[in-house]
Amino acid sequence: MNYLETLNYIHSLGNFSLPATLDRIKLVLEKLQNPQNSFKAIHIAGTNGKGSVSAMLAKVFQTAGYKTALFISPFIIDFRERIQINGEFISETDLCKYAEKVKATNIALTEFEFITATAFLYFCDKNCDIAIIETGLGGRLDATNALTNVIASVITKIGLDHTQILGDTIEKITAEKCGIIKTAPVITSFNQCEKAMAVLGEYNPIIPDKKSLKLFKSDINGNTYIYKGVQYSTSLVGEYQIENSLIVIETVKNCGINVSDELVKSALCNTYFPARLEVISKKPLVILDGAHNPDGGLALAEFLKQYKGKATAIIGMMKDKDYETVLSLCLPYIYKAVAVTVENTPRTLTADELSKTASKYTECVTADSYDEAIKILENEDVIFVFGSLYLASAIREKIKTYF
Repeated sequence: MNYLETLNYIHSLGNFSLPATLDRIKLVLEKLQNPQNSFKAIHIAGTNGKGSVSAMLAKVFQTAGYKTALFISPFIIDFRERIQINGEFISETDLCKYAEKVKATNIALTEFEFITATAFLYFCDKNCDIAIIETGLGGRLDATNALTNVIASVITKIGLDHTQILGDTIEKITAEKCGIIKTAPVITSFNQCEKAMAVLGEYNPIIPDKKSLKLFKSDINGNTYIYKGVQYSTSLVGEYQIENSLIVIETVKNCGINVSDELVKSALCNTYFPARLEVISKKPLVILDGAHNPDGGLALAEFLKQYKGKATAIIGMMKDKDYETVLSLCLPYIYKAVAVTVENTPRTLTADELSKTASKYTECVTADSYDEAIKILENEDVIFVFGSLYLASAIREKIKTYF
């Protein structure tokens, strides 16, 4: 199969086409000689912050000189973004090569199981020292939970999302996420709610010490703070990235691999991760964010406060998300919004449906295309684009080219 045929094949498998179980992924990995046993892994689950924590951790170990694998989902720039080594996306040729090997096992898999097996095989063949592995959905029955050589388990902030699959309470969702925990140290956020901590507490997690944190500044260039007497800066924007970076700091300190504070500091201020309060342009100020659930909306709203009365937005959301809560949190700080239908995504709200709800909170018009939405706001000074990672992925290059 060529690259396009490989992608089409992977997407044809569907993510919910087979019952949730670890049996299939374990069987296919066994046929592939258990590649997941060849590298140390840090395994990350949670509702919000997984991607940012994964990106920062990968940068830390890469900066420290380790051959570092990164497995994330979803992708923003390119499908190959999901499988990286030392910041380099898997090549089209290698994706085809390793996908063929997984396909040759003749075991029926979901799309996520297939790409997980492909990634593990690739990381093994390339002799990676350590892999930073983000779960796709949940944890207990997530395909990535076939990992064995785990040196740290990370649970980022828990919130209500994917409730139809993971459960309709924080406790149920937390229990599913905690399904990744093995014997390695567990690190979690200092900002977990009481209901999540009631479940997490059974695993004696390491929690960053909020009392040892002193914030210096937080703006569109990132954050600067002192933690346990050491000054750190993050290139990732938004105060919530301080919470995520503290998880990274404590994970590195407790995973059994010695990395100096200086290397951690260097990594945190040089991490790049798209669509998380990503500044696309400074004049006009254009910021792209993947906020799509209540916790993500709350974090974005905190950042938006400083632009109240100045900010406009392009919004596109999925109908199976709690979109009204996100809109109610963010749109009071937006004086004009443009609603779009997220293209090529059956789960999308139509622009008309989204505009109807958004109009409860601010002035909102619709656009028939991304280009039209950008055109409507082209003369504004502050533009936010948010509501779905699918929107962020689809519109990102258009915005970069336009501004």
